[in-house]
Amino acid sequence: MAKAEKYLDLPLEDVIGDRFSRYSKYIIQERALPDARDGLKPVQRRILYAMYTDGNTADKPYRKAAKTVGNVIGNYHPHGDSSVYDAMVRMSQEWKVRQLLIDMHGNNGSIDGDPPAAMRYTEARLSKISAELMRDLDKGTVDYIPNFDDSIEEPVVLPAMYPNLLVNGSTGISAGYATDIPPHHLPEIIDGAVRLMEKPSTTIDELLTIIKGPDFPTGGIVQGLDGIRKAYETGKGKVVVRAKTAFEEVRGGRTQIVITELPYEVVKANLVKKMDEIRFDKKVDGIAEVRDDTDRTGMRIVVELKKDAEANAILNYLFKHTDLQVMYHFNMVAIYNKTPQLMGLKALLQAYIDHQKDVFTRKSQFELKKAQERAHIVEGLIKAVSILDEVIAVIRGSKDKKDAKLNLQEQFAFTEPQSEAIVNLQLYRLTNTDITTLEKEADELKKRIAELEAILASEKKLIQVIKKELVQVKKQFHSERRTVIKEEIEELKINMDQLVATEDVRVTITHAGYVKRTSIRSYTASSKDAPGMKAGDTVLQSLVASTTDVLLLFTKKGNYLYLPIHQLPDIRWKDDGQHIANIIPIDSDDELVTTLVISSFDTDESLLFMTRNGMIKRTELKLYQAQRNSKPLMALKIKEDDSLVSVEKTNGKKELFAATHFGYGLWFSENDISLVGQRAAGVKGMNIKPGDYVVGFETFELEDTVEFLCVTQRGSVKRMAITEFEKSSRNKRGSVLLRELKSNPHRLVGFKKITPDTTLFLVETDQDEQIFVDPTKYRKADRYSNGSYAFDENDRGKARQLKVVVDTTDHE
Repeated sequence: MAKAEKYLDLPLEDVIGDRFSRYSKYIIQERALPDARDGLKPVQRRILYAMYTDGNTADKPYRKAAKTVGNVIGNYHPHGDSSVYDAMVRMSQEWKVRQLLIDMHGNNGSIDGDPPAAMRYTEARLSKISAELMRDLDKGTVDYIPNFDDSIEEPVVLPAMYPNLLVNGSTGISAGYATDIPPHHLPEIIDGAVRLMEKPSTTIDELLTIIKGPDFPTGGIVQGLDGIRKAYETGKGKVVVRAKTAFEEVRGGRTQIVITELPYEVVKANLVKKMDEIRFDKKVDGIAEVRDDTDRTGMRIVVELKKDAEANAILNYLFKHTDLQVMYHFNMVAIYNKTPQLMGLKALLQAYIDHQKDVFTRKSQFELKKAQERAHIVEGLIKAVSILDEVIAVIRGSKDKKDAKLNLQEQFAFTEPQSEAIVNLQLYRLTNTDITTLEKEADELKKRIAELEAILASEKKLIQVIKKELVQVKKQFHSERRTVIKEEIEELKINMDQLVATEDVRVTITHAGYVKRTSIRSYTASSKDAPGMKAGDTVLQSLVASTTDVLLLFTKKGNYLYLPIHQLPDIRWKDDGQHIANIIPIDSDDELVTTLVISSFDTDESLLFMTRNGMIKRTELKLYQAQRNSKPLMALKIKEDDSLVSVEKTNGKKELFAATHFGYGLWFSENDISLVGQRAAGVKGMNIKPGDYVVGFETFELEDTVEFLCVTQRGSVKRMAITEFEKSSRNKRGSVLLRELKSNPHRLVGFKKITPDTTLFLVETDQDEQIFVDPTKYRKADRYSNGSYAFDENDRGKARQLKVVVDTTDHE
């Protein structure tokens, strides 16, 4: 063959698109999504059919699962044995399917997520209700197609004498499609189907009076009737599924939470582990023990509480932060008319009803044909018995069976089937009583033929037959509803004050971003030692706070982290803290600039922000109370070339003083700054020269004796009072606070307020030197002075920044 004939010159995107579309169509139709008629995926249908044809039914002994898997792979489903066995196991798990399709002996997994035993150890057979899926398969009710190697045939769909898709639900993911159909209550679904057959114009609201909602095999409580209605109307919707819980009083006046039913598809072992982690991490105070008391009598998870613990508050916390409560999303996609379709409840029921009409029509046609054939033969037998002697004489005079049949047809006008039946007739049946039996059978066949013809001629009678069969299935497999349906979704109100034990702790935050809380006991025992931290790191803040307080951590990019103190890692005073990025993820190039401890957001206090470029903003503190703390939140809008310098908590009536790198200081009142929203950028606070920037700002009361400590890059330290300056207004350049030098001028790198608490400052140099400065050793200077040298920049490097020493131990 020529080379040109071997290869096609096609664009790659066309080839990939064509191949992928074929693959997608295959896995959508032939693997991942269920059929709307029988509710089965191909692998499930093939497993059930293989067991049915092999006689592995509910009235027979169990057989090894490996044998079934081998039959399925060898005859119908040429894929991996694990996928077949997994599908087989799922149909046998009572916590996965509402009506078990396979009855399995041995370890078939558990609700704790344990894997099943290997297929060579387990045994299985079809369940009783599976027989209803395959009833009348031998009566031409469904189409058959050749299997993968054309050796035998398999059904395209099963007759399904009950609406299996809605009863057992389905879940699956394919290319571009996914499905999540919850299980339902068999009697309700059958009643709904019957109602729709009787009255095709039935509305969703009318169906909701019959079909209350999902009925999960694990029970539980479903909340949200609006979500159910939306899902039944459109195929998509969501509801809350909650565990069934109760409070029990135990000795000593204590209470325990007992969980007896879980939300659908929640792994019990993972849930117990998560609740125990909450207890161990002390995220909630009041949980004494979490244990799993489940045994053969039923599920029982016990959350034992401490004395005087708020049981309702703890339960609500567990609902919100564990899988005791989950959201279930309906996505009712099924294959209908060979196409994946998003279908509502009515459409799914109608698809099943249409399938049943087709099944029962074909069944009636099959039975009618059989009855007519038998009636024709009975008619011939009656005629033969009435002229028995002549018939016997003809048969005796014939050469063989074929000749006898031809002679009977020629002499008595019997048809070929009648003559076949006559020559095969046994002698003992040639009695007078047999005539009566034949005539009785003929009458019964006549009635049956009339019934079947009436069914085929009238859709009303066809529906009556379907209804009768469905009601019989309902009666045989009736069970009580397990899931409780509640109309409203209960709002989870959690008061952390009730859940967190109120106690004082030592909170430590370092400049490098390491945080921890330390018990007062640990701090007292080790307070003579420096706090544990990384080499070169220093303490940004260390103070006593309550576990019910909140820590606000502000970063230079204008974000803030909302961190309740009880959620801080509980670490000893001597040990390193945990980096804030491990608690709330922040950018690697971001860093902390200020921390505030907030006891209450319900105040009239404000937060005052100032940026490097001189922008200032005042916003109400209450706006920074967050509901979630999983990511950084915006504190203020900030430009790319700007960064946050500091944040102060104020009462709205304070004075503030800002200083710049070039040595300018501006004093103005907080009243000059209007309140703005949380995401605003603020206003111009200080008009700075090109190349200059704000080093820091401090707030104070007018009646206070206010002094500041300034540090320049040359190692000069200066102590000065606010009285050296005149009060101005915002958006001014301010007054000089350093004497200008023509060569090697002093530039401000640090500016802090001196308070009775700040007895020591730390100057860091660009050579990573640390110099401690005691402000009491420096006399007050005027604003035209450059201060006194604390160190020589030639020996120890230029000063880089000024920090307040929070803990003064071990600084020599």
